[in-house]
Amino acid sequence: MHGLILVIEDEPGIVDFLERGLRAQGFDVISATDGVSGASAALNHDVDLVVLDLMLPGRSGLDVLAALHDAKPGLPVIVLTALGEVEHRVAGLDAGAVDYLTKPFSLTELAARIRAQLRAAAQTPRTTLSAGDIEVNLITREVRRSGEPVRLSTTEFELLTYLMHNRGHVLSREQILRAVWGYEYDPGTNVVDVYIGYLRRKLRTQGTNAPIVTVRSVGYRLDAST
Repeated sequence: MHGLILVIEDEPGIVDFLERGLRAQGFDVISATDGVSGASAALNHDVDLVVLDLMLPGRSGLDVLAALHDAKPGLPVIVLTALGEVEHRVAGLDAGAVDYLTKPFSLTELAARIRAQLRAAAQTPRTTLSAGDIEVNLITREVRRSGEPVRLSTTEFELLTYLMHNRGHVLSREQILRAVWGYEYDPGTNVVDVYIGYLRRKLRTQGTNAPIVTVRSVGYRLDAST
């Protein structure tokens, strides 16, 4: 089972051990060595699971965990604690962690626990979508970019979620019309282009444009690099 794992750990030796070991187990791995950059990486990358040390510089592991639980409630987090830190393990589980391991730990056991959490996450219907700094809650229909709320109409919301489900793929106007509006393509309509324009304006933030790319003569793509 593949997945993108984010390791947030401040001890370089452990980071190296985890990166090499988890890659050998078939996972893709990125890492951060402090709480501030770790939280940013978790929020701005489409990670499948986080391995989080609770004792971090810059921002505590519990603070990071709380932020992730608020922003990405479906993202599984396995916490790492030092031997004997029972209160930290309890606090971590209470704050939303799905599991914990005590240092020193077996890489084989960690990999098995990661696979178990990824299987459980795959069987749970997704309630959120993310693409870079864009977050969509499919239950509350709330949309945020860089943490700031974005107010969308029903049609704009459906268009955004369709683009996000197909992130990185070029979608023709015909495909978008069928998926969002539910009728066959009329060569005379420009409704897709109009609503793409609405969406771009609402998603635009200071210094950044909406990550919706026009593919000339074909259609549109939500940039996979976001």
